[in-house]
Amino acid sequence: MTSDTITLAYSVDSDDLFMFYALLEGKISTEGLVFQHLRHDTEKLNELAVHQQVDITAVSIHAYADLTEDYLLLPHGGSIGVKYGPLVLANQPGTIEDLRGKKISIPGMKTTAYLVFKLACPEFEPVIIPITPFEQTFTALKTGEVDAAVVIHEGNLTYAERGFAKILDLGAWWWEKTGYPLPLGGNVIRRGLGAEKVKKVSRLLQKSIQYALDHRDEVIDYLLARETRSDTLLHNRALLDQYLSMYANRDTLEYPEAARQGIKELFRRGYDAGIIAHPVMIEFAP
Repeated sequence: MTSDTITLAYSVDSDDLFMFYALLEGKISTEGLVFQHLRHDTEKLNELAVHQQVDITAVSIHAYADLTEDYLLLPHGGSIGVKYGPLVLANQPGTIEDLRGKKISIPGMKTTAYLVFKLACPEFEPVIIPITPFEQTFTALKTGEVDAAVVIHEGNLTYAERGFAKILDLGAWWWEKTGYPLPLGGNVIRRGLGAEKVKKVSRLLQKSIQYALDHRDEVIDYLLARETRSDTLLHNRALLDQYLSMYANRDTLEYPEAARQGIKELFRRGYDAGIIAHPVMIEFAP
């Protein structure tokens, strides 16, 4: 691997591939850099960043609390929920109070979904069920392995037809408590690349996001044709379009100020609740 090779890791979710389609398929100039694309589930990406095994990666915003020494938060590429976010689902209707002390599936201990649910419901037994394959979470809920599930991504759009009841929308809960959007995921870049390369790479990544926004139908066609996973989103254009509208939009091109404040508030509340071990200072890349 040469000094001009940049390792770029992101999730198996459609919004991440949407963002980096232009780089992956040569739609924009990389200005001499070679991007090595890696795709993993959220928990694995968080782990890669902890060990500095990639130059750029998508991470949960919660996970960034442990990465500030080695990584900068990029000013673009964020997944932001404005009055919406991960859902808490159960087999029967109920309230968040009903879930105290119960077994609740979460996608990972460093996910933002876990952090916000812990703020809303401090006492529960977490059961980690990775989002890949996605069906695992619904199966665990349906069979009674868990009493409720904190669900992200396509689960937000398909839970009702699967027969589950929504207990709480964590993004709506967060908005009600703070007045801020909920910052769920973001992209980070390794400080060790040096200031000049960080600036150059950041600019190219933003160009890739801009290309996708400007050529939305082209990228959606690509996602529907290329992806082979069984996710409902990838076989239903309307659902995929709706999902991308939620998590790959103009706010993805650059964090609005309200979302930046939302990150600070998330870390402050996490620290005050003892979920995050130390105060977090956020530093954005250029």
